[in-house]
Amino acid sequence: MTKLSKASLHDKRLWKGYLLPEFDFDAVARKTREQPIWLHFGAGNLFRAFPAVLAQRLLNSGAMERGVITCEGYDDEIVAGCFRRSDDLTIHITLEPDGAIEKEVIASVTETLVLEQDRARIEQIFAAPSLQMATFTITEKGYALYDGEQRLLPEVALDLKAAPGNSRSFMARLTELLLHRMHSCGAPIALVSMDNCSQNGDRLRQSVLYIADSWYKSGRLSERERIYLLQMVSFPWTMIDKITPRPERTVAERLAADGLQDITPFITKKGTYIAPFVNAERPQYLVIEDDFPNGRPPLDQAGAIFTDRETVHKAERMKVSACLNPLQTALAVYGCLLGYTSIAAEMQDPELAALVGRLGREEGMPVVSDPVVLDPNNFLQEVLQLRLPNPYVPDTPQRIATDTSQKIAARFGYTIQSHGENACGLTCVPLVLAGWIRYLMAVDDTGKPFSCSADPLLCWLQEKMSGISLGSVGEQSVAAVRSVLSNRNLFGADLQACGLMDKTIGYWEEMTVAPGAVRAVLKKYMA
Repeated sequence: MTKLSKASLHDKRLWKGYLLPEFDFDAVARKTREQPIWLHFGAGNLFRAFPAVLAQRLLNSGAMERGVITCEGYDDEIVAGCFRRSDDLTIHITLEPDGAIEKEVIASVTETLVLEQDRARIEQIFAAPSLQMATFTITEKGYALYDGEQRLLPEVALDLKAAPGNSRSFMARLTELLLHRMHSCGAPIALVSMDNCSQNGDRLRQSVLYIADSWYKSGRLSERERIYLLQMVSFPWTMIDKITPRPERTVAERLAADGLQDITPFITKKGTYIAPFVNAERPQYLVIEDDFPNGRPPLDQAGAIFTDRETVHKAERMKVSACLNPLQTALAVYGCLLGYTSIAAEMQDPELAALVGRLGREEGMPVVSDPVVLDPNNFLQEVLQLRLPNPYVPDTPQRIATDTSQKIAARFGYTIQSHGENACGLTCVPLVLAGWIRYLMAVDDTGKPFSCSADPLLCWLQEKMSGISLGSVGEQSVAAVRSVLSNRNLFGADLQACGLMDKTIGYWEEMTVAPGAVRAVLKKYMA
């Protein structure tokens, strides 16, 4: 049996059939520690399947001499139970549509840190003049300062009342690190969100500056510190795209058959699905605003596209609001309601395939602005015909349904607003919104209870809808649903003003009359 370790990589006979690092990872680790250029926050599956692989490409080619240091601020078990057990190595599995897999050992991560445990080392990295960028895959909720009723999160409220130092919330801690950099070396830096959310760079910037402004107004931040944050820190926008499902046991079995040990996926106490390997599709896209005041790694040599903000914005709108993410949300909520556990299997369902096809082509594509660097029609065609139907990408509606409250505004708000006075003519968008409300009842289309996926607003939303059951819709139930749909921050649009409120409620009522009603509604409107 072979253990995933740097020592085992020296015997290439043990790794027949695997792509291996083509660089001296010990030398790279040494250079990275001495002069770091790239720190990444969020050590989960997307990072390991995409940015870390791009770094490996650059290291293999000699275009980059330093690797990536990663820091986990939410789930410590990812570092302790996955990275450090394998010398910070990851096996990257590419899942082809014909069932073939490509196996590669990724060694571009040279150091793994935990935010709370390794504060001194993280401060040391931020103090390095060589540091060019900090990147983030922390999910939409990682940038949040408020809850569903627009109240400051408790840890954020505490941080705003205290002087900078030992902050509890991630965004306040990040702001402290920037101030530490200013006082240590004064060099500029780029903070680059690589999360799947609209105008991600602005979301990061707004969170950091909100905290900084609060400290400034209370006299806890100097004018000089404020100017540094405003003028020396950039927040480039990005569009990132790569479907990265939870690690699949059948993949683990194939790796075990190769003789690898300790490769089984596991779930952390915080609910993260993780393994020493990561499995993902081959298609991937990364479009980045070229705004790096201290230089940047040549990611374009590994396939990333550097461009201006407007082009990134168009590419992001194309993906997040029209061609991929809204389709995934539709499949997520209806998949859970109809008992599916595979996105690919859903694409064989006539009504669901019709729903996402019409959602993309008829309601999303008309409001897409061509980013030129990517062709929208080809992108959508690839999503509908190759990516979502790939039976060897083990993605599930349950995974995609995670944190839907944090995603729904970005995925549907822009489309609704862009249709303007014609928004009332939309069918698929309100069907998805109604499907999500029906999903929150946590009862599938057969009447059987199920567990909703994790969501920071789940308790709040389900409390709003408590007491509603199949076949018992009345004025009180409709009023409760209307109050949820009236939350403009949640949906990214005023559903009443654009003429979709009553239509969405009507679809939800139809789906709630009895078991089997969800399927009946899909048949009725997707015929």
